[in-house]
Amino acid sequence: MLAWTLSLYELIISFILGLMSLASGNTSNPLGSNINRLTVDQIPGLNTLGISTVRVDFAPGGVVPIHRHPRVTEIVTVLEGRLRVGFVTSALENRVFSKILDKGDAFVFPMGLVHFQQNVDSGNTVVIAFLSSQNPGVVAIANAVFGSNPPIDDAILAKAFQL
Repeated sequence: MLAWTLSLYELIISFILGLMSLASGNTSNPLGSNINRLTVDQIPGLNTLGISTVRVDFAPGGVVPIHRHPRVTEIVTVLEGRLRVGFVTSALENRVFSKILDKGDAFVFPMGLVHFQQNVDSGNTVVIAFLSSQNPGVVAIANAVFGSNPPIDDAILAKAFQL
């Protein structure tokens, strides 16, 4: 039992140190955001524990592109600034649930649903999110649809988007 306790202790310490090392990122890019991930790839001890985290830095107006996580529920908390968040329900309804979060506020993105984040503050915004898997997966919608390899046929895209 002692060996298991020590390894769990070491895992907790490495996770905390990993969280502390999530430094602010460069937001000088077209999206105006930077995502620092802390998953099983960075801390192998997370394997099978069902948790990972990210820190996201946003420049004013910066976004995390519309995306989904096929395997996880995500909870995001605003550390600094203001953030517009939202998700779209599934099935035929496709209803958008959106809210502006202030410092200290939290929001849950249900498993598998398309969601988004945008800094609506005049300054930088910083958030931390926790995901319910050590390997959450991510599907960026625009990249998946318009950047696939090989490309999706234009006739299919036109019909799907009713152009």
